[in-house]
Amino acid sequence: MKQTDKIYVAGHRGLVGSAIVRSLQAKGYTNVIGRTHKELDLLSQQGVRDFFEKERPDVVVLAAAKVGGINANNTAPAEFAYENMQIQCNVIQCCHDFQVKKLLFLGSTCIYPRIAPQPIPEDALLTGPLEETNEAYAIAKIAGLEMCKFYKRQYGDDFISCMPTNLYGPHDNYDLEGSHVMPAMIRKFHEAKVNGAPFVTLWGTGTPLREFLYVDDMADACVFLLEHYSGEQHVNIGTGKEVTIRELAETVKKAVEYEGEIVWNANMPDGTPRKLTDVTKLHGLGWQHKIDLEEGVALAYQWFRENVEEARL
Repeated sequence: MKQTDKIYVAGHRGLVGSAIVRSLQAKGYTNVIGRTHKELDLLSQQGVRDFFEKERPDVVVLAAAKVGGINANNTAPAEFAYENMQIQCNVIQCCHDFQVKKLLFLGSTCIYPRIAPQPIPEDALLTGPLEETNEAYAIAKIAGLEMCKFYKRQYGDDFISCMPTNLYGPHDNYDLEGSHVMPAMIRKFHEAKVNGAPFVTLWGTGTPLREFLYVDDMADACVFLLEHYSGEQHVNIGTGKEVTIRELAETVKKAVEYEGEIVWNANMPDGTPRKLTDVTKLHGLGWQHKIDLEEGVALAYQWFRENVEEARL
């Protein structure tokens, strides 16, 4: 990529997109553009075509998606399937039609089978049943990364895909009805501390194992792939390290300095028992994460505390 290339980041205000914008600008890219949902509805095929016709971006990062935690995925699977596939089809087709020279599509490690080899290698995709609680989102994301592969294979388009692990950090979604585990914990512990609550109730048993990556590390990896990778196979982005949800809760509790107890509601679902990415491929390309969990949680809580009035609650 050239530093003057016009780079369109779809979803530039979200957790992922805003971090990618920060990373691109920090690395000297001077023509990074975005559009709010009000300015451009990515569900509109004509709207997306009109945007590409006018702006003619050189590079596109597709970070826009309908996302949510277990509860959101369970209660609105049709919307998760339709909206994500519609966004992807509109943007990917326009990237081909308007000869975008590089596209990076972002998926999620929930695309992998519920019971997969651990750590999960890229070639575990489509080798077993998906986790039911996020099946609709996973199927949509699988369709997107396969589309990128097919356009590369048929037309030679430089469309690449990456699969970030569980992300957290600035501009996360802290709405308890739709958030992922990390921001939900940060908000719950913060509010319990502010309100002097004697305990915090968390879902599940606390036994599942999860991997967490600070979003600015993820963004750094995305820019690295844009600059150095053109392969057909998607690339896992993660730390290669995991903790139990119970250990995560203790880490967040410590960062928030909450003094109360943790109560586990085992009647609520745990989700996938284990989900650790194999990052051998990414490490082989020359990239590794820099921010470990304890430092990242402290940074995420600092951002939440300083931006609680504007955060998505």
